[in-house]
Amino acid sequence: GEDDSRLWRQCVEQHHYLGCPVPYGAQLRYWVRHEGRALACLLWTSPAWRMKARDIWIGWTDQQRQQNLQRVINNGRFLILPWVRVRGLASMILARCARQLPADWEAQYGYRPLLLETLVDAARFAGTCYRAANWILVGQTAGRGRMDRHKLKQAPIKDIYLYPLVRQPRQRLSALTR
Repeated sequence: GEDDSRLWRQCVEQHHYLGCPVPYGAQLRYWVRHEGRALACLLWTSPAWRMKARDIWIGWTDQQRQQNLQRVINNGRFLILPWVRVRGLASMILARCARQLPADWEAQYGYRPLLLETLVDAARFAGTCYRAANWILVGQTAGRGRMDRHKLKQAPIKDIYLYPLVRQPRQRLSALTR
């Protein structure tokens, strides 16, 4: 609802170090609650257009990437609210999202994702919750920013983590045809 959406944006803007800019493309936002109490906020969006380490890990050509990129979903924001202290909560949330997100994404957009990606600023975070939830560290960004095709902007270099949602994700992302 509108009130929940406004509160979600306010929490992320106030408590997430990157704030809450309007995301590009497809998106789903989640509240994580327990007994009515808000614990966390997540944003899932369209993926980065090009990331060398991810693209090498998948092994796809430029044409395959253009055709199949929508099957990759980006975890653009993950915020556990600052007053919440529950050991292991972050990795548990990521695991539950990996189970729930494909069906929700398909219901909203008409297709199931095959792979999740996220970027972790290693200068700020160790990526512990992603590793604990079995995400795979595949490399780092080049530090050019999401919209580097349009303007040159230096961005922090971030670790790239991937989480396969299906068996043989590389083969499936390279073999899909429309």
